[in-house]
Amino acid sequence: METSVELLLRGVKDLISKEELLQKLKSKKSLRIKLGVDPTAPDLHLGHTVILNKLRQFQNLGHTIVFIIGDLTAQIGDPSGQSATRPKLEVEAILANAKTYQNQVFKILDPQKTELRFNSEWLEPLGTKGLLNLSFHYTMQRILERDDFAKRLKEEKPIALAECFYPLLQGYDSVAVKADLELGGTDQRFNLLVGRELQRDFNQEAQVVMTLPLLVGTDGVKKMSKSYGNYIALNESPTQMFGKVMSITDELMYAYYELLTDFNLAEIKTLHPKTAKMQLAGHLTQTYHGSEAAQGARAEFERIFSKKDLPEQIEDFFTPKNKLLLSHLVFESGLAPSKNESKRLIENGGVRVDGIQVASDTEMEIVKPFILQVGRRRFKKINHSHPA
Repeated sequence: METSVELLLRGVKDLISKEELLQKLKSKKSLRIKLGVDPTAPDLHLGHTVILNKLRQFQNLGHTIVFIIGDLTAQIGDPSGQSATRPKLEVEAILANAKTYQNQVFKILDPQKTELRFNSEWLEPLGTKGLLNLSFHYTMQRILERDDFAKRLKEEKPIALAECFYPLLQGYDSVAVKADLELGGTDQRFNLLVGRELQRDFNQEAQVVMTLPLLVGTDGVKKMSKSYGNYIALNESPTQMFGKVMSITDELMYAYYELLTDFNLAEIKTLHPKTAKMQLAGHLTQTYHGSEAAQGARAEFERIFSKKDLPEQIEDFFTPKNKLLLSHLVFESGLAPSKNESKRLIENGGVRVDGIQVASDTEMEIVKPFILQVGRRRFKKINHSHPA
């Protein structure tokens, strides 16, 4: 059986430092564990839950989670891992996204044991004088050392001055809430270390920094991202979520167990891979949709893929066009995130028309309804024109 400390350290990439964390756990009954997120988009996917699950592990052990919604920092945009300045978001969009974040985050965290804060609470009162004072705590040389800025400078791509303030503002969040530990993805290491240094400058005990890996998407290659079309969204239907988890490789499955669950890995690896994957798909679907929905999703999956049946309900897609390239049809019907991805799916044998695999992009005549299938789990019934 894993000890509580072993569970907390499972899947962790960077820990600065383990000795400090153990000392804090020993000397304090309850640590203040910080996570800050900028609501730049309305939906979360399983990649976002890697850190949320780690927070829940701390929460289950009695520690306080300080969940900070970066309603002010989102107006700048985190430059971490970005090759260009992010487009500026309007406040209304940020607040709308923040509301959806709260609804989704509390599918994992206990709202009664979570301190929810907005960083405009302490960043707006800073004013010009406070911001100037904060800027004296860090140098431009240090800011420009970060990999993403250094790369942009080399490629002669612009860096907005506001982006240089971003790590300082995120770091000041740690000062404002007196964080004992801050979590983030591996791409957040620079920002988290700035917070650690600022706390020392403000005569606080420096926070421990903990980073976790970026979750690999369902393609098994790139990080999970909507732009890559390899994501599993928290708001997807139970059937979609269950089916997507079942589509990943066995190797990736164990990584998902490590980063997304509290299951004992040694015990999981004694199971047959298909049994283990069924358990993982059921667990994740139940977490975000409830046990009844998870049972229904499993039954639907077994009905389709064990008995080779079609789903009981297939969504209709109507097009006014008489002819359409298959790659365009796959994209327009929502079965792929882009036309290029549609072509890739076709070339790799992942597209079927009425159950027959299509080997190359071809022009489709839409004279009667047919079933368009991508992979093993995504279907659309293609119809000409629109319903009356």
